[in-house]
Amino acid sequence: MNSRILGVAAIAVAAPAVALMFSGPAQASSPNVVGQKYGDASTTLSGAGYTPVVRTTVGDRLAWSDCVVTNQVDHTEQPAPNSSGSAVNQTLVSLNCDAAVASAKAPGNSLGSPEGRAAAAAAKASTTPTPAAPAG
Repeated sequence: MNSRILGVAAIAVAAPAVALMFSGPAQASSPNVVGQKYGDASTTLSGAGYTPVVRTTVGDRLAWSDCVVTNQVDHTEQPAPNSSGSAVNQTLVSLNCDAAVASAKAPGNSLGSPEGRAAAAAAKASTTPTPAAPAG
């Protein structure tokens, strides 16, 4: 009976130790910046210790700072062999630099798509005049 209890206790102690031994190092991830303008996303990533790197762009209608981040992937750039440098945490981003809504002169999201309808509604809301406060 005592040997059975010792066997169960040994397994109970060994199982977490083995799991800990085979687990990899904890990998933190960068803040989610998908949907933000690149100018804002770059500031957020830099503040969190990541170097933003533009991986791909679609369109050329906007300056990079106004382009929308559509995807992000974290990457650790290792230092050159035989150097005293350290690894650099990077976030590779993809940018959409087309207009928010397509027009006859500029490519962008179709008003038939959820993204286009949302962009048109946001643009309309930002241009709707606010009623003036009553005088008096």
